[in-house]
Amino acid sequence: MEPLIQAFGLVFDPFVLAVIAVSAVFGMFVGAMPGLTATMATALLVPVTFFMPPVPALGAIVTATAMAIFAGDIPAAMLRMPGTPASAAYTDESYAMTQKGQLNLNMGVNLVFSVAGGLIGVAVLIAAAPVLAEFALNFSSFEYFWLACLGLTCAVFLTNADPVKGFLSLFIGLLLATIGIDPSAGFPRFTFGEVELMQGVNFIATMIGMFAVSELLRGVTSLREAGQVVVQQVGNMFRGLGDVARRYWFNFLRGSAIGTVIGALPGAGADIAAWISYAVSKRFSKEPEKFGTGHVEGIVDSTSANNSALGGAWIPALVFGIPGDSITAIVIGVLYMKGMNPGPTVFTENPQLIYAVFLIFILANLIMLPLGWAAIKSARQVLRTPRNILLPVILLFCIVGSFAMTNSLYGVAIMLAMGLFGWFLESHGIPVAPLILGLVLGEMLEQTFVQNMIKTDGNLIAFFSRPIAGALGIATVLIWGIMFLRVVRPARRGILRA
Repeated sequence: MEPLIQAFGLVFDPFVLAVIAVSAVFGMFVGAMPGLTATMATALLVPVTFFMPPVPALGAIVTATAMAIFAGDIPAAMLRMPGTPASAAYTDESYAMTQKGQLNLNMGVNLVFSVAGGLIGVAVLIAAAPVLAEFALNFSSFEYFWLACLGLTCAVFLTNADPVKGFLSLFIGLLLATIGIDPSAGFPRFTFGEVELMQGVNFIATMIGMFAVSELLRGVTSLREAGQVVVQQVGNMFRGLGDVARRYWFNFLRGSAIGTVIGALPGAGADIAAWISYAVSKRFSKEPEKFGTGHVEGIVDSTSANNSALGGAWIPALVFGIPGDSITAIVIGVLYMKGMNPGPTVFTENPQLIYAVFLIFILANLIMLPLGWAAIKSARQVLRTPRNILLPVILLFCIVGSFAMTNSLYGVAIMLAMGLFGWFLESHGIPVAPLILGLVLGEMLEQTFVQNMIKTDGNLIAFFSRPIAGALGIATVLIWGIMFLRVVRPARRGILRA
């Protein structure tokens, strides 16, 4: 009880509260700007934390990260441009809702379920950190291989387009993921002699290009509407939320659970949690045909998942010093810098600091509600700008974000090239979401496959040898079989009728 009382004293210090407030505004701004990510917000705060005690330093990072993940939903809904990768999974769905005149409900669902999902992630972090971290620690390269396969299988559920076009997009993403240094031989592949390509195709620059730049190109074709307001009036965002909560309460709980578990797996993170949660939502929905047309169900799942994943990612970081995502990788460095060496001993040596982190998580999610409401209301004023002025400004932010991720014009070139390519794909009815998923999971799939083949001397049966790996592998193979039967049966019936 005494460490908890000390934690309250540490968190509710006026200086700490001021740091949290400023970090919240900063995180909200970074997340709402297409091309600027939550990881970037965290990285930019690290130099500032050098001059702070541990609690305000961690408070700044926790608050800015939580705000940035939510704020990425704002440009996704209003401009079809995800502010952060965690919003990319349901950008099309969210923007379709806006086009149907449901911006108020869309923003209300994103805000309220982000807060609720974040609180569930924190609750699990507080209650079950050691148990979940121990479970995640049991994952070897076999489990990660099947997890990547299971994630890639989700590509078929991410679009309402022709499945062949969906898989084509996925394979293009996997092909792009092979560019760079071969993980087994250390030999450059598909680099064409360019040193910059040895680092691979940057995911953030690609995402900005595929979603933001391609949307800008479409916007250029309608500049005659330059005086038109970009989005409709933002009214009462909380009207209708009760009906959504009553109808999709299970989706919220499922999305939060998926997000927390995926977040606790080292190397996963909020973006993968959102992709998987959206795919699961569509797969088990009673109305899968509505997905892609502006259906709120998938948004409830995904926005709950990416916010609950934040708390989950801190579980292995605090308990074992294993980063759950790129943000907690930075956090671990900050913990060491502040003398809070992550690991089991931190719970016994500095329990008041751990409790303080828990309280900051709760506080950050609670203040997200009023601050997010204010951000959504003010966003419309910015986005009322005529298109011939707004589009170049957004392009400038995209260029800044892409340059910042690589510190070179390489990122900008990737962004522009992928923007043109994404515009070309969508103009031919090929969705870009599976491509992004393939690029995200391609590296993990290849690395784990090569590791497993080396460890087992090419024995594929060994991929099912471990209990968890075997369960994931069987589940993946069953899903593939079901999908194959669904494609073959209608084709067979057509042939028999002919």
